[in-house]
Amino acid sequence: MNLQKRTDAFIQLGEKIQDSKESLKQGSHNLWFTPGFIDFALTETANSLKKENLEKWIAKYPELQKPKTNKRVGVITAGNIPLVGFHDFLSVLISGNYFVGKLSSKDDKLMPAIIKMLIDIESEFKKRIFITEGKLENFDAVIAVGSNNSARYFEYYFGKYPHIIRKNRNSVAVLDGSETDEELQRLADDIFLYFGLGCRNVSKLFLPDGYELDNIFRNSLKYKNIINHNKYANNYDYNRAIYMMNRIDFKDNGIMLMKEDIAYASPVSVVYYENYSKPDTVKKRLQTDNEMIQCVVSKERFADNSIYFGESQKPQLWDYADNVDTIKFLTEL
Repeated sequence: MNLQKRTDAFIQLGEKIQDSKESLKQGSHNLWFTPGFIDFALTETANSLKKENLEKWIAKYPELQKPKTNKRVGVITAGNIPLVGFHDFLSVLISGNYFVGKLSSKDDKLMPAIIKMLIDIESEFKKRIFITEGKLENFDAVIAVGSNNSARYFEYYFGKYPHIIRKNRNSVAVLDGSETDEELQRLADDIFLYFGLGCRNVSKLFLPDGYELDNIFRNSLKYKNIINHNKYANNYDYNRAIYMMNRIDFKDNGIMLMKEDIAYASPVSVVYYENYSKPDTVKKRLQTDNEMIQCVVSKERFADNSIYFGESQKPQLWDYADNVDTIKFLTEL
């Protein structure tokens, strides 16, 4: 199957996903995967597979046109947000390799449904896609995603193979105080989409000295119904109770908590913040902590991996997790 045939199949897959969103939203057992958030994930996935996006991405890699010995690539997917493993799935197959996947039990409905769609479109993919529920075996390279703890396990077992192993990362936003309400409402998307469970969700804010937190709270109320979700509300109530019992200072608007903290990884329903007096101090901090940060949301291009408000959960195909070029890795196997 040549590159053009593979590309055409994925273009058709995007169209089919867009047309089948209502049926795909049914039946997820993961209570964090709400119909609204599944719809968002499906829409973004379908958009990424538009002809112009795929062709722009593929054009960056002339080596994809060259014949090569196809490898079996083991992929261990995460399940924190819907279809989080799709980009690795796409990358392995578009590069002409075999996908040997161990899917997360948290996302074992959507991904199999998408895989079936792709095989229905192009039957040759049936020979190139292998899903295992047990131990990952018979592979030449590995892409594995997990926590910092599971990453140590992955390094131990897969270190002798060519590999990409991703650990915990978080995203931050840097505000300068001049943001409009519209921009802050877009920031709310970066915070609240998928309940904040993605590594691209903003979990930490850098705010100029004297910044009024009410600007954040007021513009977050577009997500006021999030507190009606049982699992999110449980986290909100728990964290609020812990802070109160331990007399830890926090701010609260009824749907989210804000706590001053130097850490990046905040609990569900909590956003950490730090104040700054000089932007250069924040820039140096982000450079130092680069390996802990997935992306930086800001009004201006604040860092190499900066994106605009509201764009954190809308990555392009060439926006690689951890800034590791998956296609380059796969073509060099």
